[in-house]
Amino acid sequence: MSSLTQPVPRLGNAHFVHHSPGAVVIGGDYQGLGIVRSLGRQGVPVCVVDNEHSISRYSRYSKQFVSLPDLRDQRKTVDGLLEVGKRLGLEGWVLYPTREELVAAISHHREELGEVFRVPTPGWESVKWAWDKRNTYRLAQELGIPTPITHYPENSEQLAELRSLTPPFAIKPAIKEHFIYATKAKAWRANSHSALRILFQRASELAGDGEIMVQELIPGGGSQQFSYCAFFRNGEAVGKMVVRRRRQHPLEFGRASTYVETVDVPILEELSERFLRAIDYYGLVEVEYKLDPRDSQYKLLDVNARTWGYHSLGVQAGVDFSYMLYSDQVGLPVKVSRGRSGLSWVRTITDIPAAMMAILSGDTGIVSYLRSLKDCNVEAVFSVGDPFPGLAEVALIPYLAIKKGF
Repeated sequence: MSSLTQPVPRLGNAHFVHHSPGAVVIGGDYQGLGIVRSLGRQGVPVCVVDNEHSISRYSRYSKQFVSLPDLRDQRKTVDGLLEVGKRLGLEGWVLYPTREELVAAISHHREELGEVFRVPTPGWESVKWAWDKRNTYRLAQELGIPTPITHYPENSEQLAELRSLTPPFAIKPAIKEHFIYATKAKAWRANSHSALRILFQRASELAGDGEIMVQELIPGGGSQQFSYCAFFRNGEAVGKMVVRRRRQHPLEFGRASTYVETVDVPILEELSERFLRAIDYYGLVEVEYKLDPRDSQYKLLDVNARTWGYHSLGVQAGVDFSYMLYSDQVGLPVKVSRGRSGLSWVRTITDIPAAMMAILSGDTGIVSYLRSLKDCNVEAVFSVGDPFPGLAEVALIPYLAIKKGF
């Protein structure tokens, strides 16, 4: 039975007894917290599953927390979720993965998980175009969507073919998982061909031969990065918003946004929806771009087949992405909506160091920074009505710095 259409099951005398199904949020950092709060405020019961110290477990809207020891192994992830679902009576609950490796595990085992849960994550035939950037860029080029010039050396010997190119270069993994966990970085910068050879070899040892890309470095920082965000269904965006990064962490190759604002850039809607239609996408998605000042083109960088860090801004902007997906999964009506421009979101704990670095480098001024905080609409974690996750995050600063580099 399709997980998109299965009826609401009877939960009987299971651990959770509720008139409607709940949600299982896998990964309880600030991104997961946004899902927990979105659904909890609508009366949806939420169970958080994580293998890390999780701030979401302290939310007033989190009804249950379950620790699973290994969420990077696909088989263990699937087996663990199935065991938790059956033991706690979570049949028919909606799964929300928050990390790439979780998306891959759920996508590959969608039918198996669908015997217990509602699984909005698309099948692998859709997800593979987001999972591997080699697929992403190839399809984008076929569709006429601009991308950075990218090379795919199979090994360090093939770097000789790039000798005619002028540095600097960005060294990136085609598949994020191994590289990011090992380095806490999204990409490395090589300012010379000798540095390229050294860093490429090091990156290949972490991620494997053939998985490291060499990409032109588009000039400019985080303020030239934009994202299209949507709940996409049947070839159309039911809910969508576009944002611009004001600040990110780290400054050059931002692994995460620290301050974003909603904007109106219609061309990003057109390009993104062209890509999502081509892969028959369903669900929540973020498509990242960088504006190239050399030719004024928005160039596709990433496609994230899940919620993204600042999705909670959507609630304030009029597009409650997490609840839209939940409503669609359980058969409730979903109103077509577009995010209002001019609103902003900040994650203070990472934005302070990012802003200090930007001020020291001359990329922003103190007055501009303070004004951005004064005008901000949404804080990622701190909430007067739900204070304990914010207190937990402050207490976890040493852990977050060591484990994730924030």
